[in-house]
Amino acid sequence: MILAIANTKGGVGKTTIAINLAVSVSLAGDDVLLVDGDDQGTALAFTELRSGTKQGKPGYTAVALRGGAIRTQARQLAPKYAHILIDVGGRDTGGLRAALTVADLVLVPVQPRSFDLWGVDQTVELIAEAREINADLRAIAVLNLADPQGQDNEAATRILQEIPGLEIAPVQIVRRKAHPNAAAAGLSVLETSDDPKASSELRVLADFLFRNTTAIQKGSHVHR
Repeated sequence: MILAIANTKGGVGKTTIAINLAVSVSLAGDDVLLVDGDDQGTALAFTELRSGTKQGKPGYTAVALRGGAIRTQARQLAPKYAHILIDVGGRDTGGLRAALTVADLVLVPVQPRSFDLWGVDQTVELIAEAREINADLRAIAVLNLADPQGQDNEAATRILQEIPGLEIAPVQIVRRKAHPNAAAAGLSVLETSDDPKASSELRVLADFLFRNTTAIQKGSHVHR
């Protein structure tokens, strides 16, 4: 499966989710390619740090690609990997558009904040455009950096549920110190004992995204 993690709004935690999902799938024994399509290069920098922590064995392959190269290289490399995860930058770029045309699924992380929710509309418009080429593209929003408690999460979920063509993940990724702490050590929250809740949320998300991989692949376009 080719999974894009995308949102035209920056600062929503795309890369944190991307690296944690890459580690999660690799720990399950699958060959994973993590594509860093963000000019900031954070996913690649994390992988370099992780390689030092893991004695040169991060558990997955990581490459940096930009613009249309994301589309062409993802198509060429798809047969070599069980999953390709593409982390694209937080704005409307050629790389984001290219990722949407080749992905089986796009995960849209959203913070439960007004400005972030307003920004989802632009991302959904790009997804709709991509579906003119990639008709089977599935889009799922996940509430990320959510509040530990309060009504903002529920209010944000209701707003997202009203957006056509967008599914909602069955788990919220709460803002927890475990995520930056683990990343600073080149690790996923799945590999630390700092916060079992953070690990549990990530596992639920990974299971939801990847449990129907076979069905998604069977329905994929022949253009890959």
